[in-house]
Amino acid sequence: MTTAAYDEIADWYDRIRSSEWNPSDKEGSLLELIGDVSGQYVCDLACGQGIISRLLTERGAQVVGVDISEKMLDIARRYESENSLGVTYIQDNAHELSNIPDESFDGVVCVWALMDIPDAEATLANVARVLRTGGWFVMCITHPCFCSPDSGDAVDGNGVAVREVRHYFDEGFWVSDTSNPKSVRAKVGAHHRTLSAYLNAIIDAGLLLERVVEPRGIDPVTGPVLRSRPTPLAFMVRCRKA
Repeated sequence: MTTAAYDEIADWYDRIRSSEWNPSDKEGSLLELIGDVSGQYVCDLACGQGIISRLLTERGAQVVGVDISEKMLDIARRYESENSLGVTYIQDNAHELSNIPDESFDGVVCVWALMDIPDAEATLANVARVLRTGGWFVMCITHPCFCSPDSGDAVDGNGVAVREVRHYFDEGFWVSDTSNPKSVRAKVGAHHRTLSAYLNAIIDAGLLLERVVEPRGIDPVTGPVLRSRPTPLAFMVRCRKA
């Protein structure tokens, strides 16, 4: 198994993602997009420390959390041992999902993770493979239109908040500067892709687009952001396997 970038920052990431804000209060748009999961068998792909796995289990799903990072899975299992909800965690590469048979799940979620994964096409093809016919897939990523390399917030000459977008068409791996101590992208980088690249990869995987959400005011690490922010930071999609 390839060493995961998040192995190096697992404890730090868990502190800022789990401890500094309550995700159950901040994932409203995501949970609404996922909908009722009671009685469903769901895969939380790139589950990290199991935040979404636990939220979905509390809502009645039977959840399998999958991640490449052994250290993130150790943290997830620690939470499970402290408060057993019945989540199963397994280590696997999202490009292959070699431990998961075809047509296993009613639903798959991949939250704040697909931009961390080098091969989005292979990952989405495997999502389609492990979904049962009619199964659903929900993904949440940093918004590719507004979180491209070196983009950032600014204030114009009238004191109005603006978002300066740079290098949108420059697809590939990038690492942000270290000016923000809570910047995950400064620690592990990201794989920037255009919006069309994501949507075409979904289509090529054989998934049917059902709904798109661009929630206002949520950051994956710090939670709520200023209402004056002019652009969304998150891009959410719900699909279904035909």
